[in-house]
Amino acid sequence: MSNTKNILMLPGDGIGPEVMNEVKKVIDWSNDKRDTGFKVEEDLVGGACYDAHKVAVTDETMEKAHAADAVLLGAVGGPQYDNDPDMPRNQRPEAGLLRLRKELDLFANLRPALVFDALIDSSSLKPELIRGLDIMIVRELTAGVYFGEPRGEELRDGVRYGLDTQVYNEHEIDRVARVAFELAKKRDNKVTSVEKANVMESGIFWRKIVKEVHDADYSDVELSNMYADNCAMQLVRWPGQFDVIVTDNLFGDLLSDCAAMLTGSLGMLPSASLGTKDPETGKIPSMYEPVHGSAPDIAGQGKANPLATLLSHSMMLRYSFDMIEDADMLDQAVQNVLARGLRTGDIMSDGMTEVSTSGMGDALIEELEKLN
Repeated sequence: MSNTKNILMLPGDGIGPEVMNEVKKVIDWSNDKRDTGFKVEEDLVGGACYDAHKVAVTDETMEKAHAADAVLLGAVGGPQYDNDPDMPRNQRPEAGLLRLRKELDLFANLRPALVFDALIDSSSLKPELIRGLDIMIVRELTAGVYFGEPRGEELRDGVRYGLDTQVYNEHEIDRVARVAFELAKKRDNKVTSVEKANVMESGIFWRKIVKEVHDADYSDVELSNMYADNCAMQLVRWPGQFDVIVTDNLFGDLLSDCAAMLTGSLGMLPSASLGTKDPETGKIPSMYEPVHGSAPDIAGQGKANPLATLLSHSMMLRYSFDMIEDADMLDQAVQNVLARGLRTGDIMSDGMTEVSTSGMGDALIEELEKLN
């Protein structure tokens, strides 16, 4: 049986190609030293794709994404696209990302908020609040207000309205709830389900379906409910109370960014977007990407922090390929690099040594060599 693992790499825009180059180093190292069998194909997405093909992602790239064992994405977007009045809304860089998520049916977005010991002082919160913090936010990604119909602009009795519709069916809630419960069983066995059941019908329905899933199959997992506004407050008041948070697309978007900043830097945080496992092949449609954006202001200057993208690759090892030992080794290498006092500009502090994007990648390879 072939040991080949096919990765579609989509560097995207801004700093995307730079941080992705450091992942290529790690993949080459692991193929050479650990016989991991990764085969990488590279293609365009976002603004880079629009510049070349006048679409945010091509049909051909979508075919490659469906065929790949996993997709690794850098970042998309830039001011030249935001300020272009002639660019169709459905071809803006973000549209390529949304199409990948939707057509691969990547319904579960995993956003860890993990505080590294060496970066405790980078957080805006007191050290005693965030020391050892390890939260997993599971955000529903392919339904809700970002995709609901009707949407757009309407004229009613001479008055203009802007419309977005928050809508979920029971299947969409059921499956993302199961992902959260399964993750919790491997962690601290606690799930907080977040919505606005006090004012939204969809929130009442969300709470109902999550409870049904819990009572039927996960009664051994501790389940609590929390309103989204309270959850935002609690994240900055007492984040250690959370283990796994499961929530809808809109609230997940907001809360995961809030939780991200507890750690001190968006440049350190990975994410995974997962679909449903094929019962015959065992393949899980998946895409991995750093939480940070394309940072066009520092693109091409060697200042970008590649660690979020490298940790996204670690999540790929863990969730797509079940390569737990390799994922743990990469995570430990990141810890070791930070413990050595090496920093890119976004996480730089007094007494540390600033390194470039490639310098950080090289240091990581040195640590992998030691651990291997």
